[in-house]
Amino acid sequence: MSRESLVVGINFYPFLIKAEPGDLNLKAPVKDAESIANILEKSGEFRVQRLPKGYNEEGKERFISDGIVKINDLQQAIINLFNPPIKNEVPDVALLFFAGHGYVTTKGGIREGFLVTSDVQLKRNIYGLSLNWLKQILQESPVKKQIVCLDCCFSGELLNFDQEADPGTEGKQISRCLITASRSFETSVEKLSEEHGIFTAKLLEGLNPENYVDGWVTNYILADFIKQNMSQTSQAPMFHNSGDAIILTTNTPHQPIDDRWKNIAPYRGLSYFQQQENDAVFFHGRTRLTDELIDRVRTNNFVAVLGASGSGKSSLLRAGLLYQLKRGQKISGSDRWFYIKPFTPGSSPLESLQQAIMKDPPKSPLERGTLKASPLETGTLKTPPLERATAEEFDGSSLTKGEIEDSPLKKGGGGGSKTEPHPYNIEGKKTENLTEKLI
Repeated sequence: MSRESLVVGINFYPFLIKAEPGDLNLKAPVKDAESIANILEKSGEFRVQRLPKGYNEEGKERFISDGIVKINDLQQAIINLFNPPIKNEVPDVALLFFAGHGYVTTKGGIREGFLVTSDVQLKRNIYGLSLNWLKQILQESPVKKQIVCLDCCFSGELLNFDQEADPGTEGKQISRCLITASRSFETSVEKLSEEHGIFTAKLLEGLNPENYVDGWVTNYILADFIKQNMSQTSQAPMFHNSGDAIILTTNTPHQPIDDRWKNIAPYRGLSYFQQQENDAVFFHGRTRLTDELIDRVRTNNFVAVLGASGSGKSSLLRAGLLYQLKRGQKISGSDRWFYIKPFTPGSSPLESLQQAIMKDPPKSPLERGTLKASPLETGTLKTPPLERATAEEFDGSSLTKGEIEDSPLKKGGGGGSKTEPHPYNIEGKKTENLTEKLI
């Protein structure tokens, strides 16, 4: 099995300036990228291409801390990774990691995110590599297992899908893992006192197979780890998983077997599979259909599943769709949605729905345990870390201070930033993101 990766870390931004040249260069991305590359080579058996790269005395690739990565170079490297020109060069697994500045434009009411490269020049409308373009590459890619991890500001924009930009897997046997350091309106941060950025530090811990009893890390295990370990951080990582589990790293040659299920009969006879784990682990053969339903639930207010009696509708909805949504691994935040227990509509569907809601009314954030005390109340308020995207051009235009006409941000002082929630973020009030989903 061929496993290829492209690991990018950009420190050097010569055309971005706040007060004097070089003051908006970064320190952590190259260190982040080198550590990611090392663990992918050591524990993931990936062949790693580095950007920006040089060579040591032994002829081995190494990162250049002050190296330049141009838009065309990054674009071509991504094309070679996910869509190589020759079919027999297509890898079984392809992984992209990027650390650096991020940027968002809203020109003409169209919101678009970018991975900022070294040759960015905002005044000339050169922003970097478009995330919409990256989505298109993923959609057209013949690679069966695709992984993208972004540690930059506004990286959650990668997961803001519409019908045209959705790199879905409908009709394809593709497994995909997309993980971003922050939501579409948030900055990603690096602490000056730490070696790595906040997100990459947790990503490295999550990828280390030594941190798990079984010594086996998949994209679903990684999503769980990041979700649990970054719940109290200043930025909210986002993720989107679809398809089968992708093995990322391991220190054992064989995937472990869960002994909890070895004495349980996997068959349910004429009964349907339930949404509990002891049923869902034996529910096989419907991964693609489950992912298609999850994509439809994410983009539609109402989804109907039709089929002949005994065709598996009940099992698909319970052990497939509901189980995956409640785990929160395929759609960020779906584990916090309010779910109505499955019920039979009968002759009076609306009355049956009302009764089902009254039996299990939605809980408030405080009752759910998702409402946290403020930092002032808990005494945990600390000096804010350096934000990864606080850049300006020579003429004083800024990346995050909101002084550009098309910036989605408010003005902030002292090089910091203040954000206002984007209407399409996971916590927003846009109809398709409401937590009350009818299934």
